[in-house]
Amino acid sequence: MTRTAPPLLATALLAAALTAATLPALAEQVGEVGVDWVGNDIIIEAIADPKVQGVTCHLAYFERSLIDRLQQGNWFEDPSWSAVDCTQTGPIVIGNIDRGEDGEEVFSEGRSLILKSLKVTRIYDAGNNALIYLAHASEITQGSGKMSLSVVPLGNAAP
Repeated sequence: MTRTAPPLLATALLAAALTAATLPALAEQVGEVGVDWVGNDIIIEAIADPKVQGVTCHLAYFERSLIDRLQQGNWFEDPSWSAVDCTQTGPIVIGNIDRGEDGEEVFSEGRSLILKSLKVTRIYDAGNNALIYLAHASEITQGSGKMSLSVVPLGNAAP
């Protein structure tokens, strides 16, 4: 009788695939604008919504330079300021999205060592047949009111 080991590799690959399917979208940097002499920049990233085919968001945020970090202190943190604009970039096909009032995180990126992140959350507005994208900071200790909003009308897209 031959003893066989469980298919660990297949199980690991399946788990990795399922995990990847539930992760927020990845961003691709498409622009970088210098804003001052110390090297601070505004970064612009493109984020395709992983569950809504045909919608791409562009997120702009402030990134502090090494010189600014040395001068100002607060070494491990970037400001929460951001702007988002989303647009239809192809036929819109809505996948299995969260249709609840609190929406669903589409993208998240750390803005400090552990306490703050910049997020894009999608909210489905059934009454107006639209998708709302909200860029906001999420802070563990005090929260943040800094935000930006973009709306994509669904037109003839099937909800």
